[in-house]
Amino acid sequence: MTEQDIIKMVNEVFADSFEIEKGKLKPEANIFNDLGLDSLDIVDLVVALQKKFGITIRSDERVRNIRTLGDIYQFILIIKKEIGK
Repeated sequence: MTEQDIIKMVNEVFADSFEIEKGKLKPEANIFNDLGLDSLDIVDLVVALQKKFGITIRSDERVRNIRTLGDIYQFILIIKKEIGK
C-alpha cells in the first residue's frame, strides 16, 4: 500500500462518513477547526479507519498527537509499515 493509496482511502472515509467536500481534504487541514469534527465524531472516525485499513488505533498512544489530516496519513503509513501491510 502506497502513501497515495492511504491518502485516497483516508479522504474517502472523511467524504463518506462526514460528508466533507474533497476540496477541504488537505494535509494541513485541522481535524477540529477546519473539518468541523467534534469529540463524538472522533469515535466514529477511529472505527471507520480501523475498518477501512484493518488496523487497531485505540490502543496506540501516538493517536493523541494527531491534529491534522496529514498527521492521520502519516500515522496510518507508520502503522501499516509496522505490521507489514
